[in-house]
Amino acid sequence: MQDARLRKLEGSRVLVTGGGGLVGSRIVALLARVGAAAIVLDRFDAYPHPVRGLFDVDTYAAKVVCGDVRDAVTVRALVARADFVIHAAAYTDVAACTRRPDLAFAANLHGTQTVLQEVVASPVRRLVFVSSASVYGNGTGNGARRFTESRPPTPVSVYANTKLWGEHQVRLMIGGSSAREYSVLRYFSVYGEPQIPKPGSHSWMVPWLAMSAQLGLPMLLNGGGHQVRDMVHVDDIARATVLTLVADKAAAQTINIGSGRATSVRDIAELIARHYPDAVLRDAPRPDGDPLGGYADTRRSEELLGWAPTITLEQDIDRYVSWLKNNPHVVPDWILPTTTPGT
Repeated sequence: MQDARLRKLEGSRVLVTGGGGLVGSRIVALLARVGAAAIVLDRFDAYPHPVRGLFDVDTYAAKVVCGDVRDAVTVRALVARADFVIHAAAYTDVAACTRRPDLAFAANLHGTQTVLQEVVASPVRRLVFVSSASVYGNGTGNGARRFTESRPPTPVSVYANTKLWGEHQVRLMIGGSSAREYSVLRYFSVYGEPQIPKPGSHSWMVPWLAMSAQLGLPMLLNGGGHQVRDMVHVDDIARATVLTLVADKAAAQTINIGSGRATSVRDIAELIARHYPDAVLRDAPRPDGDPLGGYADTRRSEELLGWAPTITLEQDIDRYVSWLKNNPHVVPDWILPTTTPGT
């Protein structure tokens, strides 16, 4: 059943940068269901294998533009047609950002700056900036950590650092001198079909582990799998993001989007392994920039958005594995035994 508050978006136009990715495409689909016209700007080069059809963005978007958020002319033309902007475009792979900080800076700093300068000069009502729980880093203390939005950020990766810069720049440019509104969302660990991993990554642990088990490869647990993650289904993430466009209390706020539940990577692997009797779990070194993790303080998302996740990890592990077994063709060729997966 659709949230009645989203009816406010009927007839509106929403620019979704990065709308061709997993999260962006689910946002676009939800916007279409509530009667909004989604305009997608995406380079469609985040994966070395085709995902555009898998994520189904062309089915739901009113307009799809293959372009770069650093291209001010393109961004200006699209922002001029939008009532709202969701800025989700980014170089999001933690490991890839560590390997190529120049690419991370180009996309996540230059690209964000371009979007912001065009939004400031436009009639857009509200910008939603997609940030990440990675800005919290490892936190302090022992065991699982609850991250509140007021906790001082301590990023431990290039990716997290670029996201924190983006947050500051949004507040400076939109909150400081603009008539536009903004909200910052810190996503925790996104999962859900049709998610597939990227080569050389230690993110996207559910598809990595499930595909490894399905292929008879060891399920590698970086750092022994002792890191904790707050897992949030992509459909719940999309709903929270679209709600932020119309939630009055969300203006000028930074909001965690998480479940409030800490789950170790090892526990996630064991949930997946139940579906594969011959699965083998194997410890591996923890890569640079892979945080020990924590879980979201959800009080602000409940109060400001009236939002809580509806899909549990256990439910979706079953759903994801079933989808994977029914669609073995989605497993990329490069994941075969010559590749070293991570979590």
